[in-house]
Amino acid sequence: MDLQEKIRTLPTSPGVYLYKNAEGEIIYVGKAQNLRSRVRSYFSGDFGDSKTGSLLREAVDVEYIIVDNNKEALALENNFIKQKKPRFNILLRDDKTYPYIKLTAAERYPRVYVTRRLKRDGGLYFGPYFPTSLAYRLVDLIHRHFLVPSCTVDLTRTHPRPCLQYYIKRCLGPCVEGLTTAAHYSEAVRDVKLLLEGRAGDLGASLRERMSAAAGEERYEQAAKYRDLISTIELMEQRQRIAAVEGDDADVFGYHLENGMLSVNVFHVRGGKVLDRRELFWEKLPEHHFPNGQFDTAEFFASLLMQLYLNQQYVPRNIYVPVDFADREPLEELLSENGEARVHITVPQRGEKRSLIDLAGKNARQSFDQRFRVLKPRTEEVKEALQEALMLAEKPQRIECFDISHIQGAETVASMVVWEDGRMKKSDYRKFIIRSVEGVDDFASMREVVMRRYKRLLGENQPLPSVILIDGGVGQLHAAAQALDELGILNQPVASIAKREEIIYVAGQEDEPVILDHHSPVLHVVQMIRDEAHRFAVGFHRKRREMRDRDSELLEIPGVGERTRQRLLEHFGSVRAVREANAAALAAVVNKNQAAAILQHFARQS
Repeated sequence: MDLQEKIRTLPTSPGVYLYKNAEGEIIYVGKAQNLRSRVRSYFSGDFGDSKTGSLLREAVDVEYIIVDNNKEALALENNFIKQKKPRFNILLRDDKTYPYIKLTAAERYPRVYVTRRLKRDGGLYFGPYFPTSLAYRLVDLIHRHFLVPSCTVDLTRTHPRPCLQYYIKRCLGPCVEGLTTAAHYSEAVRDVKLLLEGRAGDLGASLRERMSAAAGEERYEQAAKYRDLISTIELMEQRQRIAAVEGDDADVFGYHLENGMLSVNVFHVRGGKVLDRRELFWEKLPEHHFPNGQFDTAEFFASLLMQLYLNQQYVPRNIYVPVDFADREPLEELLSENGEARVHITVPQRGEKRSLIDLAGKNARQSFDQRFRVLKPRTEEVKEALQEALMLAEKPQRIECFDISHIQGAETVASMVVWEDGRMKKSDYRKFIIRSVEGVDDFASMREVVMRRYKRLLGENQPLPSVILIDGGVGQLHAAAQALDELGILNQPVASIAKREEIIYVAGQEDEPVILDHHSPVLHVVQMIRDEAHRFAVGFHRKRREMRDRDSELLEIPGVGERTRQRLLEHFGSVRAVREANAAALAAVVNKNQAAAILQHFARQS
């Protein structure tokens, strides 16, 4: 049965339809109140000139799933889009802007840290948080008051000594036997979980019980710690109540479309105040979203809101969009079912809310210019973007980048270049000759150079860089991290960028690589630093190789030994100058027989 015949057999019920290509891959997912009518509409015109031409040229089959109503169709369509990521759908590609807090609940000693990628790995995720700094401030509070770490130390085994975080009272020290107990650590993790779940009341009640018990047992120091922690929790809860009564929570959308490229800005209004904005970009929109040459804005926002909000832990009470769409009411019902309050999706036409949408649209235009017109961002913007992409606690001030260069293991050298405050600092560049590695072993070479560099900094009591960047993949990254671990440097941010794939790996989170849009200024900066390290290493390697080749050529001449070679090079400066010298000039440095042999050697080459 061909595609056209199959379409004629489709039911008239509501449901979801899935177009497939010749390889059986799902290339487009849609929903409909009437499956047969909706799918048939794709073929309403000439096949080659259809509004969905490229889609239908690839589609060879269509499958469908019947549901009871449009609301169920919305939810099912969203699930398929997120799971299958069909390339003809408008996909929410940039869903990593705002961070989550991850509690690694599946580990023996769970850790807590900031991440931007949700995975089904047994961990608990909370968020997203905005502004971005909120997630880092909350994790910092957890470190200081609950002493649950976010370190990269292997907690599956014991270590001889704790890291610095234990000594500055930001970790219970589960990595060293005897510093804490499993029960004490589990209690701290339970408290962190209650805090992140927003159950401040339950957490406060539990802390009061423990405070009373500690006081009754005359453990007054421990009771005082519980008292201080209760005060901190109550202060946080009071601030949240004050913000809540100042105004409603809302997300406000604006967009700018030009030449098939789209920029969307989302203003996050919390407690009546604009706390932050989110930028989303689509470089190439599928052509079937341009019926009659006009972008289907309504269909776009229907798809965008589904992907943004369905199955999320938190949805604001109000969502303001610039255009209305057919599935607005069913989507409102779905979002209201998942939340504690009724969610309203509205299209303001006038007043303050419309002004907010216009402002979001103006910002979307500015975002479009910065992304697609390749405007040079300011240094502080680059630092903030680097901080977010590499998940740093602070904006980076200095990055030191390393690269290894050799040919089949010969003359292996390394380079270190420095980016500081937005520009390359050539006065701090360093060259290294690899001494302990024989043959081809980039991992061992990287380990050696990182060990030498930071052993020296520690010995000189010099500050470490904000980030150590490695030119290479996960192997080189692990080699650098191992060297730092042996030096006792356990909390230093380290990242690597792999060639070709241009994927950034962060030490401790290698299974969650940072994949940036190729227009991203962060990627451009990291590539620039990496390329400069590569250029510097290759130049040093080439110079070493030329010196080796130059030395070996003179030593091949009969009667020319090491001392004679050295005299010739000191006098003439280079092999080229020796080659161009006449008999009289050579006789001023060597005897007549040696001069004749040198002239004869170079004459045979000409």
